[in-house]
Amino acid sequence: MIGEMFGLMYEARGIGLAANQVGIPLRFFVMNLAGEKEEGEELVFINPTISRSTGTDEAEEGCLSLPGIYGPVLRPAEIVFSAYTLNGEKFEQKVDGMFARCVQHETDHLDGVMFTDRMDEDALLEVQPQIDQFELTYERLRSEGKLPTADEIAAFQNQLESKYA
Repeated sequence: MIGEMFGLMYEARGIGLAANQVGIPLRFFVMNLAGEKEEGEELVFINPTISRSTGTDEAEEGCLSLPGIYGPVLRPAEIVFSAYTLNGEKFEQKVDGMFARCVQHETDHLDGVMFTDRMDEDALLEVQPQIDQFELTYERLRSEGKLPTADEIAAFQNQLESKYA
């Protein structure tokens, strides 16, 4: 499952991917800041929590869940977070820069928060037409049977829960 997630992330040209973005009802995400297989370091964060943050940093963010949509997001510049490794070992780390931004972005996904939820009102108004178009396209494809229905997604998640519970 982890390998498949990294594959999906690389295919979409991302640097992080949360389990719930691909319908997996578990609290973890994968990350490789290089964004390329065979480059950088592949990291897995299970049950991540952010305990402290300092400073502020604004930078443009995008998301594999909203392809082609980008906007400025203000986040803490430095964070302390903890998570578990695949071996079940807990670790704590203090990070900044892109590493901190990615951990915050993916942890937000696990908490049901999108980067657009963190954009200021003016920036969100600029990208809202793109978001609206994305939603219209999604609904059209779903109605044409080209995307799974809500019931099909729920059945898939139930299968995963049974498999990994």
